[in-house]
Amino acid sequence: MSITQRLRVPPGLKVLVTGGAAGIGAAIAEGFLEAGARVYVCDIDAQALDGFRRRHPAALGAVADVGREEAAAQAVHEAVRAMDGLDVLVNNAGIAGPTGGIDALATPDWERTVGTNLNSQFYFLRHAVPHLKRSAHSPHIVAMSSVAGRLGYPFRTPYAATKWAVVGLMKSLAAELGPEGVRVNAVLPGVVAGPRMDRVIAARAQALGLDEAAMRQQYLDRISLRRMVSAEDIAAMVLFLSTPAAANVTGQAISVDGNVEYL
Repeated sequence: MSITQRLRVPPGLKVLVTGGAAGIGAAIAEGFLEAGARVYVCDIDAQALDGFRRRHPAALGAVADVGREEAAAQAVHEAVRAMDGLDVLVNNAGIAGPTGGIDALATPDWERTVGTNLNSQFYFLRHAVPHLKRSAHSPHIVAMSSVAGRLGYPFRTPYAATKWAVVGLMKSLAAELGPEGVRVNAVLPGVVAGPRMDRVIAARAQALGLDEAAMRQQYLDRISLRRMVSAEDIAAMVLFLSTPAAANVTGQAISVDGNVEYL
């Protein structure tokens, strides 16, 4: 197989993307569909999911609250049934969580962030790994972390705590599942342009008493390339990790962030 052939996603690859109806998840799902993969998307937002499936009739999917194990189990079951197996799990679902000092955070907000960003990854792993072990196509797990999973993030402690935990989960699973041929990597997006980042910037500006434009510039000044990344940048890395070219890439926390120097 030539190098260029190794860089192609194998056609017919069976992929499950959580939180896949909008944002980074949608870009990932769209990339796999363009590459000829079979894709099952789950998302808590029924309207967004309907819109995604209208734009991409080949996509499969269902509404699921990833923070509930029974919903995760059902999503995995339906995906495996619909695609007759599973080769790639992209644990993408997540929320920004609250912004504020640790002494001002509400316990329900902390618990919701942990439930969506961390517990959901465990739920999907628990039910998907047995199917991945049976895959003959270099099975792979992508754990979506964040640049906040390698740097401290003042006033965003619930989010950062979950994203650091995701990296630890990935590192442990790479060692655990490697002997069975299952690869596990984490992708760490940086400052991703889009509505979600706009909301984060606005909330942090308010928490720090800054002008929103000044807050946005602070984020850019902390990036070596002085620019945000796109959802498509993240999707491209996820697709690469699912090609034969990445067959020996596992246990890695890979930043796609223009080199964020600090948060």
